[in-house]
Amino acid sequence: MKDYIEERAVEIAAYIIESRATVRQTAKKFGISKSTVHKDCTERLIRINPALAREVRQILDVNKQERHIRGGLATREKYLRLEH
Repeated sequence: MKDYIEERAVEIAAYIIESRATVRQTAKKFGISKSTVHKDCTERLIRINPALAREVRQILDVNKQERHIRGGLATREKYLRLEH
């Protein structure tokens, strides 16, 4: 694996941990695709730093569990704005 990919994976992990960001937010911040963020965090990071990978995995799992709630809130906001 190239050095810059390893560095990016560690940077992404640090960002997710400190900001509790979603994959989508992280992808936007780093200017890369959601697929790349996901691959960096799940496949590449486990080889580079397993402890960091476990920490990131916990945050991503929580985000995934809350995803339907955020979607519902976004839909609610959309229709509240349309009423006014």
